[in-house]
Amino acid sequence: MVRIAIGGIHIESSTFSPHLSSADDFEVTRGDRLLSRYDWLTAPWAADVEWVPLVHARALPGGAVVPSAYEAWEAEIAEKLAAAGPLDGMLLDFHGAMSVVGRDDAEGDLVTAIRSVLTGTPLISAAMDLHGNVSRVLFDACDLMTCYRTAPHVDVWETRERAARNLVDALRSGERPHKALVHVPILLPGEQTSTRDEPARGLYARIPSIESREGIIDAAIWIGFAWADQPRCQGAVVVTGTSKDEVAAAASELGGHFWAARDEFTFVAPTGTMDECLAAALSETAKRPFFISDSGDNPGAGGADDTTYALWRMLAHPGVLQRRAVFASLVDPAAVAEIAGLPIGSPVSVAAGGRIDGRDPGPVRLDGILEAVADDPDGGRCVSVRVGGLSVFLTSRRMQYRLLSSYRNLGVDVSEADIVTVKIGYLEPELFEAAGDWQMALTPGGVDQHLARLPYEHVVRPVFPLDRDFTADLTVVIA
Repeated sequence: MVRIAIGGIHIESSTFSPHLSSADDFEVTRGDRLLSRYDWLTAPWAADVEWVPLVHARALPGGAVVPSAYEAWEAEIAEKLAAAGPLDGMLLDFHGAMSVVGRDDAEGDLVTAIRSVLTGTPLISAAMDLHGNVSRVLFDACDLMTCYRTAPHVDVWETRERAARNLVDALRSGERPHKALVHVPILLPGEQTSTRDEPARGLYARIPSIESREGIIDAAIWIGFAWADQPRCQGAVVVTGTSKDEVAAAASELGGHFWAARDEFTFVAPTGTMDECLAAALSETAKRPFFISDSGDNPGAGGADDTTYALWRMLAHPGVLQRRAVFASLVDPAAVAEIAGLPIGSPVSVAAGGRIDGRDPGPVRLDGILEAVADDPDGGRCVSVRVGGLSVFLTSRRMQYRLLSSYRNLGVDVSEADIVTVKIGYLEPELFEAAGDWQMALTPGGVDQHLARLPYEHVVRPVFPLDRDFTADLTVVIA
């Protein structure tokens, strides 16, 4: 019987966001509840595996994690590993872009702690987000690594299963895999690297043919995470297999293609200031519903979720208030608590937003009518305040309005709206399908798409596109 432990800490963290992620932001699973997340544990290929649950903590992207939360989970993972008895392997289920206050390589620190308590030579396989980072410490400690191959991420569970299956196959073979790493000095937001579009689509399309080669187990490409100021933040390619020469050649090949495509990466939608996007949305030729991404405060990438700039510009535009419009959303539990108990239809005047990320214009006053109150599994108690034709959603917990059901929960059918502004980057699948047209506003916030406006101090330079006139070092590291 093969024995494999499972655990991890999964969050994407912007170091440019004033938000701090605490233990309360995480969903934590242990024991049978942790194992129930993975429907492939009883698949034929996993039939003779004993899966040993540790702890798994997962949160919506946010700011850096407070040290006490991270340290408690790291200690719990280490203690349970030490008590588990002999293990053949471990499946690390994490994101790869977690930041912890005071640390530059949280996942590297976590895997180092894990290695320190494992006895013998068990294999570690990591399943990661393609927006994670691969430090040399993480690479050295893992035997197998893979990541998502789609953005938006529609292959999350497929990736976790692939990481587990690769691990089981390697353990059965009795052969420790060879691996090769190429760091690619590119720092790009996900909104320029969606696999819906070229060149990312073509870059990731190369993976199946590489994996079909003799001696290759897995090939993975990390875009990296642009909104953390850490030395590990850059692109990476990792190839694993049974042939040292083949994995080295494949890693070099993929790294070269990644670097060669650097000038082809562009935003996945037309971009502009918030005012320019509103003008486009209000034009006679705009197709409805017209979506605008409030991209600088996207909670799906780590934004605080309460920057009021985009809402301020909507309220200042008389044309918006005369249309059917939606703003989704601001997190403000105090504002929600102030008005949620009133009867529907009550007039309200409430200051909202700007309590976490207080950049201009700070809290915005909403003078309108309480339109709806509902409980949401992600946002907690939520309200909709109607100002003219504009519905403004306020939530008790940070959330991303990426599902149409979340809008319907507050009585809004987006197909009937003229304008929908949502705190998001690239549109997630349901919104993408619903949109008649779409633009991305380059708004301020903790995940500002305009990277040159961010105060980087610790990323390794030179790096594209902050620097352009340099020759990349695409050295292959083999282990």
